[in-house]
Amino acid sequence: MSMLTPPGMGGKYRITGNAYPRMRRPRRRRKILLGGLAAIVALGLAGWGTLQLIDIFGGEEQTVRTASGSACRTPSPSASSATKARALPKPSQITVNVFNATPRSGLAKETADELKKRGFKIGEVGNATAEYDKKVKGTGILLGAPEAQEAVLPVLATQLAGAGLKADARKGKDVDLIIGSAFTSLAKKAVADKALAALAEPSPAPLPSGC
Repeated sequence: MSMLTPPGMGGKYRITGNAYPRMRRPRRRRKILLGGLAAIVALGLAGWGTLQLIDIFGGEEQTVRTASGSACRTPSPSASSATKARALPKPSQITVNVFNATPRSGLAKETADELKKRGFKIGEVGNATAEYDKKVKGTGILLGAPEAQEAVLPVLATQLAGAGLKADARKGKDVDLIIGSAFTSLAKKAVADKALAALAEPSPAPLPSGC
């Protein structure tokens, strides 16, 4: 009888050999471990999917693939529109003084009348001062206070192609349109309206380097 056989047991219950029988780990514990791992993986995938949905519909960034295959993160159009939209004054909120710096008579009044038809308020109309008289070579110069450079003068500039913008030391909100020697007429109304609409639209954000 082997020393592994408990006392009083024999026959078919006899244990022979010199090694103890190998005990298997209960399968229930293995199933619990596998189930836990599966749950962790599922939660990770669900979290990753949620982040992707937030990224797509949150309106902050989009992924752009370049020709080389690299990925670039760029602001979405909706986010760009929300952050870069410009609040521009209406023509009815802008008072324009029209001055003629050319030898041709009647230009200031004709221009002022057309601007009035397009909704602008008209202030002074007449000849330019000695500082500008017969010294403006282009189509014209638009003058205003420093703060007018941001919105008021760009709105007025849609009416006169090629006009230069310049700030002076004035304190009032009115602006000057000084007609230059290259002036023929204001921009056509349809063209000016299109330029004004484009001015109000936000500019797309530049792509990161390498995109």
